[in-house]
Amino acid sequence: MTHFGYKLMSEEHGPKELVRNLQRAEQAGFDLAAISDHFSPWIEEQGHAPLAWSVLGALAQATSRIGLMTAVTCPIMRYHPAIIAQGAATIALLSDDRFTLGLGAGERLNEHVAGQGWPGIGERHERLSEAIDVIQGLLSGELSNYRGQYFSLDQAKLYDRPQRKVPVAVAAGGPEAARLAGRKGEGLVATEPKRELIEAFREAGGSGPCYAEVSLCWAETEAEAQQTAHRYFRWSVTGWPVQAELPTTRGFEAASRHITPEIVAQQVSCGPSAERHAESIAKYIEAGFDHIILTQVGPQQEEFIGFFERDLAPRLRR
Repeated sequence: MTHFGYKLMSEEHGPKELVRNLQRAEQAGFDLAAISDHFSPWIEEQGHAPLAWSVLGALAQATSRIGLMTAVTCPIMRYHPAIIAQGAATIALLSDDRFTLGLGAGERLNEHVAGQGWPGIGERHERLSEAIDVIQGLLSGELSNYRGQYFSLDQAKLYDRPQRKVPVAVAAGGPEAARLAGRKGEGLVATEPKRELIEAFREAGGSGPCYAEVSLCWAETEAEAQQTAHRYFRWSVTGWPVQAELPTTRGFEAASRHITPEIVAQQVSCGPSAERHAESIAKYIEAGFDHIILTQVGPQQEEFIGFFERDLAPRLRR
């Protein structure tokens, strides 16, 4: 069975608006919601970056059924992994075990603000591997002392910890990260319909859910949707090697300056057609992803949620 989620883009909406959007998404029948955990928007037009963990506390109290997760939190620079474990346990308690912790290796845009620089990709993956060990050990109550190459714990204990351990899903853009998710996580998170990621995850022992984020832009016309997607989401076309390395919104503005609305529309399904959006989503389902998180680009969240409830969900769940 495929579950459908709603993406809370904290780069595009303020904290109160995020809460209102999720309440409406729960009413519309979404199964889960994922919130981005960033210190900065990608580009200035997006204009927001509230602290995801504060918003999650409000979301847990403002809803009663819908699943919650981070997609994703980076626990290697800006946060110490012990703090992430504490936050995850607290949100799980506030939400009555509706929370899944999504983790990833992060981007320089958000992590360099802590003043520790930005390491190469090899070190980032090493840091993530250690951080997962720390977080999983604290969440399970099996770890209090740890001394790794990058992180340490000294008599740490989570005093408010749910009886059901918080599940951890790990983001992957390639097979190596997918294998890490299979070895050390309970789920996989991806943004591309690559079957090989799921295969690597399963081969490494992963048996949990596979989440995929799918970007789309509903609007009354295709032209309007393309313009909206271009205004708020052109940064996404730059590709992960760029997205992981640029330090500022100015950098993303420069990197995306020559990207046209038509180019964005090649990656983001645009327009009012439920059939077109369903075809885009089907690529991920066919690849094997069983939890599909829909990202509506731009300010028309209420309109998109109504479209999902009225037109898209019946088609997807048929």
